[in-house]
Amino acid sequence: MKAISYSRYGGPEVLEYGDRPEPKVGPDSVLVKVRAAAVNPVDWKAREGYIDALFEPVFPVIPGWDVSGVVVQPGIAVTEFAVGDEVMGYVREDFVSRGTFAEYVAAPVRTLARKPLNLSFEQAAGLPLAGLTAYQVLRGALKVNSGDTVLVHAAAGGVGSLAVQLAKHAGARVIGTASERNHDHVRELGAEAVTYGDGLADRVRALAPDGVDAAFDTIGGDALKSAAEVLAPEGRLASIADREVLSLGGNYCWVRPDAAELAALGELAERGVISVHVDRTFPLEQTAEAQAVNAEGRTRGKIVVTVDWET
Repeated sequence: MKAISYSRYGGPEVLEYGDRPEPKVGPDSVLVKVRAAAVNPVDWKAREGYIDALFEPVFPVIPGWDVSGVVVQPGIAVTEFAVGDEVMGYVREDFVSRGTFAEYVAAPVRTLARKPLNLSFEQAAGLPLAGLTAYQVLRGALKVNSGDTVLVHAAAGGVGSLAVQLAKHAGARVIGTASERNHDHVRELGAEAVTYGDGLADRVRALAPDGVDAAFDTIGGDALKSAAEVLAPEGRLASIADREVLSLGGNYCWVRPDAAELAALGELAERGVISVHVDRTFPLEQTAEAQAVNAEGRTRGKIVVTVDWET
């Protein structure tokens, strides 16, 4: 099969497009014919060795954790899916090697859910990791309820945009930080938009004088500090980007694969509660460029790599 892989840590130049062995299908996995795979910051961070302490690399590594596609072979113990089922998944294992930037991926059923009927394969590929991150942080660490005021950093990004929609669905008032070019988009998602940078805490306080009940940091650094500054008494703080949140009394969160929660997100998508904005798509052989664009940090929604099965 054709795939993207790398045999050493480094920049986009270490990514190679070429032939790799088709993955074996374990008893609790299914072979998925990949239609699309979303790009996430963790992909290029793994490629550069930044998560080496957490995940053992087995070189050559095929990167990628997000996927949508069609089941072509169920494992011998699988009853959840059949040949022809359209699925999406956050296909993360406890090591990095057998990723989703390939024509096929062997995906454990614990990482998969059915693809929402109303989403394209590109949109469905952008939902699992970002959607589960937002879902788990809002419901778990932040315990967002109706009537809360919630601050979401990078509200136009992949995780942030879904967090805005999910918080609104929970009945919260949402304030979202974004660059000015994305303010209209953030408002369309349901949040009140404020601009990044110096004076951010003052701008948030102007909208929420008593502070926010929950703050969701996706950036770290000064943005995390600003989020802590605008918390109401007993306010909750969580970050997916900066472990310094622990010293501020908040929670540092890492998303876990969860088939039931992913299915719940799929149902919300089918009901029109949440949507996935695909900013750009790249063919599989241009994954290096896709990761480089993602690393710039200015993406609205998701960047997605596609696999063309018609040629």
